[in-house]
Amino acid sequence: WYAKRFLHPDIVAAYDYIFIWDEDLGVEHFNASRYIQLVKKHGLEISQPGLDNVGLTWQMTKRLGDKEIHKETVEQPGYCSDPKLPPCAAPPQNGIAVAHDLGQSAIYAAFIASKCGCRNLFVEIMAPVFSRDAWRCVWHMIQNDLIHGWGLDFALRRCVEPAHEKIGVVDSEWIEHKVIPSLGNQGHAENGKAAWVGVRERCRNEWDIFRSRFEDADKAYLAQNGEG
Repeated sequence: WYAKRFLHPDIVAAYDYIFIWDEDLGVEHFNASRYIQLVKKHGLEISQPGLDNVGLTWQMTKRLGDKEIHKETVEQPGYCSDPKLPPCAAPPQNGIAVAHDLGQSAIYAAFIASKCGCRNLFVEIMAPVFSRDAWRCVWHMIQNDLIHGWGLDFALRRCVEPAHEKIGVVDSEWIEHKVIPSLGNQGHAENGKAAWVGVRERCRNEWDIFRSRFEDADKAYLAQNGEG
């Protein structure tokens, strides 16, 4: 919600790239100027630095030591509920739309339908970097009432075209995830549950809400275009 409120695309329009990072990242091996050079060189609109093995959730985001960047990989067994969806793969989108273009609600306008399958990549919401144009689209997908942002990274592909060429991980400028809990250590235990359990449950609930809203937006878009 902080980014939604304070980082409106018009406010940050003077910047070529927007970094939206967690607070527990080590940057000892990261140089922002070299990172931007590589992003421009490889045409990445949505990216993130590669991660070392500590605090790693997805193989997609793991740093590959012999590459400048990578755009695809093989995910860990059991991590892909659908081999055609992120973080394993995803369909490229047919275009980009934002609310002011269609005059619709933000979540509705951000949806672009597609039926063809193609190899793609995903970056984690932990340390994404957006181009100015990509951020204008992503900003419209952020939901004001959802705090944690879970699920947003699985929808980022909707904001660039073709996604499998414009989303990638920069390996030669990498970061460390320190895995320092913040929200998880706040609050009080309730009903015998530790505070971090309640935070994690809210994260998952918000992910379900976000996914449900996108499913509704998908159906509305298809219905509007006679495909529902």
